[in-house]
Amino acid sequence: MKAIRNQYLFAIALLAAMVFTSTLARAADPLPSWNDGPAKQSIVTFVEKVTTPGSPDFVPVPERIATFDNDGTLWSEKPLPVQVYFALDRVKTLAPQHPEWKTKEPFASILKGDPKGLMAGGERGLVEMIMATHTGNTTVEFEQIVKDWIATAKHPKTGKLYTEMVYQPMLEVLAYLRANGFKTFIVSGGGIEFMRPWAEQVYGIPPEQVVGSSVKTKFELRDGTPVLVRLPELNFNDDKGGKPVGINEHIGRRPVMAFGNSDGDLQMLQWTAAGTGARFALYVHHDDAAREYVYDREDALARLNKGLDEAAAKCWTVVSMKNDWKTIFPVEKK
Repeated sequence: MKAIRNQYLFAIALLAAMVFTSTLARAADPLPSWNDGPAKQSIVTFVEKVTTPGSPDFVPVPERIATFDNDGTLWSEKPLPVQVYFALDRVKTLAPQHPEWKTKEPFASILKGDPKGLMAGGERGLVEMIMATHTGNTTVEFEQIVKDWIATAKHPKTGKLYTEMVYQPMLEVLAYLRANGFKTFIVSGGGIEFMRPWAEQVYGIPPEQVVGSSVKTKFELRDGTPVLVRLPELNFNDDKGGKPVGINEHIGRRPVMAFGNSDGDLQMLQWTAAGTGARFALYVHHDDAAREYVYDREDALARLNKGLDEAAAKCWTVVSMKNDWKTIFPVEKK
């Protein structure tokens, strides 16, 4: 009986040790929402080799810069980019002040609820809509408008707040990099002053680490109070070749890691990968129709065509949302 009892106690102890070890492994996993595989391993391996003292690839803390596109890389950009929905709502809000919009495109299509009419105007129509809805106010006024909108605006398909349509696996990457001495930056074609009011709360990225497209501003005294007024004129387009330029102007260091999801991010990844020493480039590939959306080479707004080819040629990491991510969006808090 004693031998049986000892065997039983040993089995219990072994099981407890296995459970404890498994728990430790899960706790130590910096990317728990990622399936084990080459994509996850490429991130961990790179971070370990550039942060290990004595490693031939060691990167000093001040040089640990990681840049992330926003739309489609950190949060969902379909059916339309979030900032476009913001602009659409602004058109409706401002319409009473602009009776001419009833017959003028792209505003007429927007007010009729015709998205195809809006998209028929192409990039020119989108720019005109942005200029009409994002300017004419001070920077402080615009910041409050964005904060009020983002606090309640919801995704048309899921009914979730847009700030809940962020990618949990990418939130984990951001946290993992910061825990290892990296500074994380957003480098997006989206408006810099549209992203700054909420990026710190949602991503942990402060306003000074957001790089984006901008309109011109001018200094004025209004009733003796100094203000910055947003003008209906493009100052900088932080997309495609503009991204490395924006990084150079705003950050002043070439990134060692860059993350994107479309050809609009290609130049950022190219410029990052071309630096000396260890470099890392990653594309998020939208291939999960069940949990998000499927689009790549032929998409009108977020084409990933040249980028896929270059990633294959240069052995960059390509993340399959379908196969590499256990979950896409944060679990709802009850």
